[in-house]
Amino acid sequence: MADRLDMPRTSRRSFLPRVTVSNEGFGRVSESIARFMGTPRFIVYMTVFCVAWLAWNSFGPLDWRFDKAANGFTALTLMLSLQASYAAPLILLAQNRQTDRDRVSAEQDRQRAERNLADTEFLAREVAALRIALGEVATRDFVRSELRNLLDEIQADNASTTPKDETGSDSATYPA
Repeated sequence: MADRLDMPRTSRRSFLPRVTVSNEGFGRVSESIARFMGTPRFIVYMTVFCVAWLAWNSFGPLDWRFDKAANGFTALTLMLSLQASYAAPLILLAQNRQTDRDRVSAEQDRQRAERNLADTEFLAREVAALRIALGEVATRDFVRSELRNLLDEIQADNASTTPKDETGSDSATYPA
């Protein structure tokens, strides 16, 4: 098969084994480390470690000291530099992942707000429609007043058309 120019050449002479790391798993581990580095417990542990290192290499037995004060505690400086060189990218990776989560959360909040606005507008239209419909519906008091008016009109019509006897009372009897 001919070499393709659009594909990188794979080296078969790699002396290091190829390591595949899950981005999600590595991200979770880096976040847990960065989260731990942001706690007071980490500061206390690092302080105790540095104090113990300095005390041992300053006051410990001469033959057992491994980092000389005369050299400016070079090994301690190198260890702290190494720790910082790993901490910075881990913290940045954790911040990037948090930014991605915040972006997704903001998008979900925006969609939720749009749905709430649409629901609120729909409910406002429904309430307005109900108010209009209720304006056209006869209320109990209106119906009672209309019935009273009709009853008064009927009684007035009956009084004018009913013949009166000599006593002046209506001759027609109404059932009770």
